[in-house]
Amino acid sequence: MSTPIYLLSDSTGETVSAVARAALAQFASVDVAEHHHTLIRSVSQLERILQTIKAHPGPVMFTLVKREMRDAVRVFCEQEQLPCISILGGVITQLSAYFGVATAALPGRQHELNDNYFHRVEAINFALAHDDGQNSWNLNAADVILVGPSRTSKSPTCVYLANKGLKAANVPFVHQCALPDALFQASHPFIVGLLIDAERLGQIRQTRLETLGERSVQGYADFDQIEAELFAARRLFVKQRWPVIDVSLRSVEETTAHILQLYRKFRQVHRVS
Repeated sequence: MSTPIYLLSDSTGETVSAVARAALAQFASVDVAEHHHTLIRSVSQLERILQTIKAHPGPVMFTLVKREMRDAVRVFCEQEQLPCISILGGVITQLSAYFGVATAALPGRQHELNDNYFHRVEAINFALAHDDGQNSWNLNAADVILVGPSRTSKSPTCVYLANKGLKAANVPFVHQCALPDALFQASHPFIVGLLIDAERLGQIRQTRLETLGERSVQGYADFDQIEAELFAARRLFVKQRWPVIDVSLRSVEETTAHILQLYRKFRQVHRVS
């Protein structure tokens, strides 16, 4: 039977969910059922949720900026003898003490519709419009361009980069097929080559074919052809002096973090030059 864990937030719940996933990854043998309660804006609303938790007890993790709501959760958890974990409480308290400024206590303030928000939306729209080689004529407008064979996580990585505010495009590398001229003419974007282990790529592509109900698509999952494709891709990346990231054992989040590190260094050099 699954152990319930309750994730409470007065905003979208993204922060508490991310922390919970990172922590729970360390307990792979434990079967956990996550219960998300978001946009909690009143004590009465919170009390109804706490009654639900009382009926089916489990650890409580929360991001609540209003003190009265945090206190209500803490008192409840103490009475019910449940773990009570405030994700932002300690961080906000220490920063407030350091800055000597009281907090605004405004739920969801990080999601305000400010310039950064609209910049991210624009970046996401750009990633969708420039996915899988679309609109290649406009590649120079990108901040980052990912190039790699099919199924190297180019698309989801672009979306993650867009959530960081970067305009990301991706161009598929297809063996013995020419890449768009605009890719080589682009002077502004940071270009990264993505590669993956041949055996793993073969497994991923075979699963993809089975999902689509296809047996074979011109050697799409053939190991020898995959090896040749990856060799040609690596040779091109080296020739163009594009940094290469092997995504074989990386999550999309890890790949994104690595690209961001490389991108910042690229921009520093670009500004200097």
